[in-house]
Amino acid sequence: MMSDALETEALWDDFHRVVNMTSAELAAWLRVSDAGETTEPLPDQAGSETGRHVLAILQKRRTDLTGDDLRVMEEVVDAVTAQTDPENEPAAEDTARRHRLMTLGHDPLKA
Repeated sequence: MMSDALETEALWDDFHRVVNMTSAELAAWLRVSDAGETTEPLPDQAGSETGRHVLAILQKRRTDLTGDDLRVMEEVVDAVTAQTDPENEPAAEDTARRHRLMTLGHDPLKA
């Protein structure tokens, strides 16, 4: 039981390290990224399923996490870590890559 608590705490810390956008920033990004020229999705339907799940996790306390939340947190940490290079982070000129990462709550241009 203790190792589970420690693993969850480490995952929580890793998740909040890689997800550097606030819930407000992520919600706004998900709406903008899904908007068409004349339409905008409903706020609770904007963005990818994973992006919406990240947003939901950001609004939770650690004690309220579900198994599904933990799975998504692991996926996000792995995906962001695999796509980020600390050497190139400040000069993230690849717009498509930046937008993919932002959908997961990580803005490479944010310090």
